[in-house]
Amino acid sequence: MARAFTGNRGAFLDTIAFSEIGPALLKASDDGYNVLVSSTWLKPLLFSPYDDHPRRLIHLGAHLQSTAAGRYQTLERNYDFYRAKLGLEDFSPESQDLIAWQQISECRGAVAAIDGGDLTPAVSAVRHLWASFPGAGYGQREVAMTALECAFRAAGGLMLPPMRGA
Repeated sequence: MARAFTGNRGAFLDTIAFSEIGPALLKASDDGYNVLVSSTWLKPLLFSPYDDHPRRLIHLGAHLQSTAAGRYQTLERNYDFYRAKLGLEDFSPESQDLIAWQQISECRGAVAAIDGGDLTPAVSAVRHLWASFPGAGYGQREVAMTALECAFRAAGGLMLPPMRGA
């Protein structure tokens, strides 16, 4: 698959996948594109084909359930909205990337921060979209900012150099 997003934009999408899916599960799947919520590297829950969102409601505990699926853990309702908005025909890896990028682009300042390599404000701008981001506040596991920075750099992202005296 040719990636539609490269540079810092592609690295940021990879960072979301790292945070939401985790590196071991990314390797145990189709780079995360076919992962259902609640998957672990010991017990990956995968879906196929990519013709539609899997539309599976998974109970995660007494008071938590989710339809999250794919590399960016897209909810069924969000898929339906963006499928119509973007004219998508499926839940393919390309469609998942387009949905995630559209969500990012709707957050004030996120694209400029990503393009400029300023990861902290980029993550802050979109943390309400991904429960695993620091400060998301969903009561789920949140990945530390330092781990996100490492993942961003490992994916080829270029960050702003640290400010002197900061």
